[in-house]
Amino acid sequence: MAIEGPLRELGIHDVFQLLDLSRKTGTLRVYSPERNNEGSVYFDAGTIVAATMKSNPHLLGTILERSGKATPADLARATAMQRAGDKRRVGEILVAHGIVTPRDIDRFMRQQIETVVFDLMSWSEGFFSFTEEPPRPIRKDIAVRVSTESLLMEGARRIDEWSRMADKIPDARVIPLLAPLDDGPESFIDLLPREWEVLSIIDGERNVHEIAKRLVLPEFEVAKIIYGMLSTGLIDITAWLRDSGGKPLAGSYIDQSGRDISAEIGAALSGVSTEVTKSMRLLGIGGWTAVVVETDAATIALAPATQEAVVLLASSLTVPLGLVRRVLTRSVALAINWMRSRV
Repeated sequence: MAIEGPLRELGIHDVFQLLDLSRKTGTLRVYSPERNNEGSVYFDAGTIVAATMKSNPHLLGTILERSGKATPADLARATAMQRAGDKRRVGEILVAHGIVTPRDIDRFMRQQIETVVFDLMSWSEGFFSFTEEPPRPIRKDIAVRVSTESLLMEGARRIDEWSRMADKIPDARVIPLLAPLDDGPESFIDLLPREWEVLSIIDGERNVHEIAKRLVLPEFEVAKIIYGMLSTGLIDITAWLRDSGGKPLAGSYIDQSGRDISAEIGAALSGVSTEVTKSMRLLGIGGWTAVVVETDAATIALAPATQEAVVLLASSLTVPLGLVRRVLTRSVALAINWMRSRV
């Protein structure tokens, strides 16, 4: 018998715990229309034996390559052998040729499962379904079994840690921007290699989820790195969504002292969409799609998300207007999708 329902009624942690305690064998599928993403977790008597994610599959070969255990040429030879009829999995072929050890495969397969499961545990919206199935045929010498209880405990710790970052990074849809250069003395940036990787692809367009997908990293790890960069002033997050009364709906605006002043700005902008619409009507030049204002210190861009909501984007004067417009367009699209998901 299938077990299914919306995550708003039965949280993902409760679903995992139910399958663990009832020692279920089968496949759990979790789908989020809002994220346009889907994950699958395979259980054997309540223990997790495999996991995949549609948008960021965390393939074993990719993990081995990123860790330096296997080269692209090694993986290409293994996949070529599979295409030629070899029934073994990539990991088995690499072990047979002495490229990696069975312990390496066990460790990275566990990492693969943990990464997918921890990503799923951050979902609070979407739907789940569990279908009971016979145990999957997996060779005993390469089988990986990960305790569901241990993953639940670690997942709870990560969610608690993410909640402490929620003031600046509420979820993986946040879009980081490079902070403007100031006029002070030059300073050195001391970052770890993984932090440089994340910083190098922050472009004001990709959100946390997309950065994680590009780098084949867990969303949680990317969020932690971005949060640290926010704290040191390397990057900013300045896009946010307001209703017509100035009430905060999503995002934030952090001032130089680290305080979120979005509520004050929202109150000042109350009714801006209505007033601009009236002005455009008087001028006879059609409906408004965006307003860009340059001040002495920043560029401010406004655009309507709906008749009742406005997106505001603030950036340094050094940021090209073309990039400001692209980020604004992207922010409006995300705002519209977010509002539709709340209906």
